[in-house]
Amino acid sequence: MALLEVKGLQASYGQTRVLHGIDFAMEKGSITALLGANGAGKTTTLRALCAMVKTQGEIRFEGERVEHRATEDIVRLGVAHVPDGRGTFLNLSTEENLRLGGYVRRDKRAVESDVERMFGYFPRLRERRRQQAGTLSGGEQQMLAVSRALMLAPKLMLLDEPSFGLAPLLVRELFAILRAINQKEQVSMLLVEQNAAMALDLADHAYLIETGRVVLQGSATELKSNDSVRRSYLGY
Repeated sequence: MALLEVKGLQASYGQTRVLHGIDFAMEKGSITALLGANGAGKTTTLRALCAMVKTQGEIRFEGERVEHRATEDIVRLGVAHVPDGRGTFLNLSTEENLRLGGYVRRDKRAVESDVERMFGYFPRLRERRRQQAGTLSGGEQQMLAVSRALMLAPKLMLLDEPSFGLAPLLVRELFAILRAINQKEQVSMLLVEQNAAMALDLADHAYLIETGRVVLQGSATELKSNDSVRRSYLGY
């Protein structure tokens, strides 16, 4: 059974429709990339999955219809969203941000050990654990946003432009950690990313969205070797 199945998904902001009937699916434990130009509807797709925009169509998570659920209910089912812009609580410390990530969990002892586990993945955050999050660098804030989402113990992470504004070295470091988390903890990931080459290196499967419609899909390897994807998104 697919972890996530989306059929005929439409989404609108007010009178403006952005998604025009998107279909896609994800297997458990997989990493799927959504590619496309700015304004294609990638971010809106992630928001639609979290009930943050007005939608029509069918969204199934672990076989269960969730399109009419509230955002917090979808979070409780095991969907964590790392938005573009990171959504960090700037006035709280790094550690306080992490603890907030586990707020819906009842297993408080496991939350304690997970804070330490996050510091294992992101040693730089351990060094900054008492520091106000607003004073962290862009890369550190992105690491904090990812680890805070992981504190929910999610089954699926929605990652919106995790490489945005980061130096290439930091992007490689972050993507290596994402791969390790996916492999060790079987956390599935749906990745929206402007850096198509990095996204296709990380992902198993990819969908190309243009003006609110899926125009191409396949394994990451297939999309990497597709001529129009290479020319338009990979630059060679």
